[in-house]
Amino acid sequence: MLKISNYQIHSIDWGRFRLDGGVFFGALPKSLWSQLIAPDSSNRIELAMRSLLLKGRKKNILVDCGIGTKLTDSQKSEYALSPDNQSIDSSLGALNLTREDIHHVILTHLHFDHAGGATELNGLGEAIPTFPEATYHIQRKNLLHAQKPFDRDKNSFNKADFLPLINNRVLKLCAGSAELFPGLDIMVYNGHTIGQQIVKLSDRHKTLIYCGDLIPTSHHLVPHHVTAYDLYPELSVEEKKALLSRAAKKNWILFFQHDPRIKACTIMESTSGYAVKDIIPID
Repeated sequence: MLKISNYQIHSIDWGRFRLDGGVFFGALPKSLWSQLIAPDSSNRIELAMRSLLLKGRKKNILVDCGIGTKLTDSQKSEYALSPDNQSIDSSLGALNLTREDIHHVILTHLHFDHAGGATELNGLGEAIPTFPEATYHIQRKNLLHAQKPFDRDKNSFNKADFLPLINNRVLKLCAGSAELFPGLDIMVYNGHTIGQQIVKLSDRHKTLIYCGDLIPTSHHLVPHHVTAYDLYPELSVEEKKALLSRAAKKNWILFFQHDPRIKACTIMESTSGYAVKDIIPID
């Protein structure tokens, strides 16, 4: 079991979904990206929905919470949600936890595939916080952008994912990079979306980076492999270069939220930028 800064580190897999491969790899030609992840007949590629769970220091922390259960049948079909999606209760139950045992939820950003599971529908069809005892953490700038998004990214946000958190006064707003808890820092990156916060967990021996959508899969270790969802792709490239350089030199562990095959790895420099060095098993 991987342990850093007195936290046991676990991966929660919420199942698979599909997005258009061309969009997910941006300017990279299909002749190249299709060799990395094969598309289906609708040009969609299979992606993981993976969260990080940290147990320790008398708290349980969940980083992102997947797409959730609020999508319509039409949306489920559009994203080809796998029928074996794990339920929240069964996933937490495998770690001897219930949703009431989650004390903090760190949302990297409010795109629906990262924050959809933050709320759920009650018996009256109203969206309520999924984790009743948790404080949710988000960058103020990301919340402001989610409330008034650009035309090109407005479909990435669902107000039912975050308005109930505001109304129930369980959403805590962060203002920039900072130490959130001992050994756990949040670092702000703005290329993918305004105010995305990446989680860095570290002690004297190891460091783990929860990459969010800055580096969604191991195939995005090449700096210029950025998605068409990125608001500022050139900024994403520069942000990735800086983080990847540090990660390679210091042997940091990178945790991928969307990689269908690799959960976490260390990296090394390569002719194309950076590549997987060692795959790190995480339960």
